[in-house]
Amino acid sequence: MRWAMIWILTALPILAQEGKPGQFDYYVLALSWSPNWCAREGDARGSDQCDARYGHGWILHGLWPQYHQGWPSFCKTSERSPSRSMTAAMVDISGSAGLAWHQWKKHGTCSGLSAADYYALSRRAYEQVNRPQILRKLTQEVELPASVIEDAFLRANPAWQPDMLTITCNQGYIEEARLCLSNDLTPVPCGADVVRDCNKQDALFSPVQ
Repeated sequence: MRWAMIWILTALPILAQEGKPGQFDYYVLALSWSPNWCAREGDARGSDQCDARYGHGWILHGLWPQYHQGWPSFCKTSERSPSRSMTAAMVDISGSAGLAWHQWKKHGTCSGLSAADYYALSRRAYEQVNRPQILRKLTQEVELPASVIEDAFLRANPAWQPDMLTITCNQGYIEEARLCLSNDLTPVPCGADVVRDCNKQDALFSPVQ
């Protein structure tokens, strides 16, 4: 019975854990393909992020402190929340000020950084990634293996290894590219609970408007 209980516990999905600011093992940089989010739900919401005048492709979902198993979230911190001007300044890469604020509350509070420093680090992590330009050349929605997106990132960033990156899907669409980074933003292998690639062979991928 004891061993059966241990097996059940280890088989359960690893969830967010209570954590202390600054105490984590590595970061996950999550990049979301905005046209796919818009096709799934953003257009129906009338989200300004989906307006064609922006031409968003890969946007910054967040920079997430991570444990080797699981992750901290909503940490209790003495750092002040970001001002409206700080979140508004992130819109060019995050798509919305609301997303930038939420990322601070859920993940930035666990970084051990001030809101200004967390946003600056997030921007630096985002800007050091070579985002595959070929994906912006699509003119219509296509079906493709999720592995094609991973290969495109690896070709654009030859210093990366496959175990440093994972591609996720949601509701049949490619959702995110997630890169694992050390505290100084050097790419590192992902933990076993992160590096779980979408294996769909016919994932949907929408073009930039």
